[in-house]
Amino acid sequence: MTQEHHLLETRTTLLNEISLLGFKELNNRSEPNKWSIAQVCHHLAITEKLFARAIEYGLKQPPTNHLKQKNIQVLLDRNIKVEAPEIVKPALEPYELVQVTELLNDSRTYLLAVLDRVEDKSILYEKSAKHPIFGELSLNQWIDLIYLHDQRHIEQIKEIKYFFGIQ
Repeated sequence: MTQEHHLLETRTTLLNEISLLGFKELNNRSEPNKWSIAQVCHHLAITEKLFARAIEYGLKQPPTNHLKQKNIQVLLDRNIKVEAPEIVKPALEPYELVQVTELLNDSRTYLLAVLDRVEDKSILYEKSAKHPIFGELSLNQWIDLIYLHDQRHIEQIKEIKYFFGIQ
């Protein structure tokens, strides 16, 4: 499957998970220090925009020699806890579903606009940007990280829904 397919499939799954949730269901937190579903979605939108900006930055850099592919699949292991950097932490205020959906749509539109400007997709394997956890990553792997990160948090949303008895 192509990256575009993975991005679309994962975003569709995410939107399906939240599409029928009311205000209370979106904003309930299982514990004071845990995120609500709305906050998880806000985090995903913020992160996607930052990743798109990292890709934009990387595109302006010279190609990197001998760029190694990293094992970014480890992101799917929810047993490995990662504290979100301050820059991608969601706001504390509650959200309506329409606001959450707009945030996610805006970040995806921005990402796709960045990717649409790349005429020769092979350059995504040759150029890189530094990731705070994984280090130097090819821009291609930055794209993979977006849908893997979404998948990780879809599982978190399912756990929150289960905790509150939401089907």
